[in-house]
Amino acid sequence: MTRRIGDTTELIRAMFDRVSQGRADCPYYAKTELLADYLQKNLPDFRIHKITQRPEVWEDWLKDVCEKNKWSHKNSPIIWRELLDRGGKGLLLGGYNEFLEHAQLYYDVTSSMTTELMMVIAQENLGAHIEKEQEEEGLKTCINPLQVWITSASAPACYNLIPILTSGEVFGMHTEISITLFDNNQAEEYLKSLVLETQDLASPVLRSVSICTKVEEAFCQAHVIVVLDDSTDKEVFTLEDCLRSRVPLCRLYGYLIEKNAHESVRVIVGGKTFVNLKTVLLMRYAPRVAHNIIAVALGVEGEAKAILARKLKTAPSYIKDVIIWGNISGNNYVDLRKTRVYRYESAIWGPLHYSRPLLNLIFDSEWIKREFVATLKNLTATGRQFGGILAAHSIATTLKYWYHGSPPGEIVSLGILSEGQFGIPKGIVFSMPVKFENGTWVVLTDLKDIEISEQIMTRMTSDLIQEKLVALGDKIHFQPYQSEHKDLVPHEEKNPVMSDAADFLNQIPQTTFEKPQSLEFLNGFERKTVES
Repeated sequence: MTRRIGDTTELIRAMFDRVSQGRADCPYYAKTELLADYLQKNLPDFRIHKITQRPEVWEDWLKDVCEKNKWSHKNSPIIWRELLDRGGKGLLLGGYNEFLEHAQLYYDVTSSMTTELMMVIAQENLGAHIEKEQEEEGLKTCINPLQVWITSASAPACYNLIPILTSGEVFGMHTEISITLFDNNQAEEYLKSLVLETQDLASPVLRSVSICTKVEEAFCQAHVIVVLDDSTDKEVFTLEDCLRSRVPLCRLYGYLIEKNAHESVRVIVGGKTFVNLKTVLLMRYAPRVAHNIIAVALGVEGEAKAILARKLKTAPSYIKDVIIWGNISGNNYVDLRKTRVYRYESAIWGPLHYSRPLLNLIFDSEWIKREFVATLKNLTATGRQFGGILAAHSIATTLKYWYHGSPPGEIVSLGILSEGQFGIPKGIVFSMPVKFENGTWVVLTDLKDIEISEQIMTRMTSDLIQEKLVALGDKIHFQPYQSEHKDLVPHEEKNPVMSDAADFLNQIPQTTFEKPQSLEFLNGFERKTVES
């Protein structure tokens, strides 16, 4: 869409560019463009440089240009003249009306474009602008590969994640990636062997793989950062100590992300302990990119689907729309009210897109309330079965959805910062139903019949709020929420799965890794780079 034109006239003996800049969907920009094209075609020395901007960034761009040149202009398009042989700032011509008057005065040319045609061309301009952006982005990735950093790279999840990332299924076969494995120097030998194994994959999308043990260089120009469970080398004895031990490392990561990462970096937090807490802490210490930090909830979703599939004697992939609410690695609520089963063998058959509500197929409600609750509670509350394969697959699938969109019509669970949706208190990371589209996510606040009882909501939010307060030192002791009711599952809620807050203490690992707040402790970290 960017073409260059210029101007030498008998009236003005100076070479200059007329620059036409406008919103890509602006009908008056379309009319200006047509008139400029006509002048270019009929005046051999007339040149114009045309630029388009997306509608959502137009106002900010216009404000910056006007402040820089000390102009006053508020509408689209904006047209100015740049003297090529003199330099300096341009001379503001104005908008569409001023350009039309200029063409009539100097060239005796006017525009007869109809309003209907203006609107059609405006939409074509917007489509062409988006297509051009995509092409340029694709060319950039060919020159500069996507920089993917994995923290705590000696963790088992990293070993299982690398083959998925290098398969081309996550970012696409046309996007090259460079992977950097980040960990402390005690893991250096293991990381070196992991680099060799990764190179042996001979993946067509893998440009290079390297290791980094020098903290000052961590996340350098990173486009994607995967935060895994950290290493363990310091003993803790209480839940409060375990919560507070997360702060120094998250503070360090946040500082490094703000300092070194690419401005559009996407941070995805996975693991089996304190996922929500780590995510909200990273948001606190990396506020510039807080909107691009999320927590993975698909692991819990997968565990729930597998348990249900074994009960129904079907495949877990045939079960869709399981919603995970709350604390991903702790006190959560697994909502089956929207869950549907596809390709289920029964007296009723239908095409592949035909499905049935799961709660209509499981007639044993006591099984849901007791055995299903107990089994999933055991898995999610302690993370015993949340191994490297499940963690890696959950992270990779979430990244794939983030870049390419989730399946149409399907509900995805994701841990994000609450803005008050569904009555959830603001300022905590909470798993809720979303869909991915256009490189971001949209919270599905329009879902019907998914209201959560006040008791369950209070139970989940109470623990998440206390986690944050205790970790930051604003509260000394963690006090599990005590319900006034004896029943874990309220009678009006047919299918929740709650992790008992009292069992939260079982999450405390025997040891946990705590980084000091200073960078001095990292003397001796080194960076090793191996190009594949």
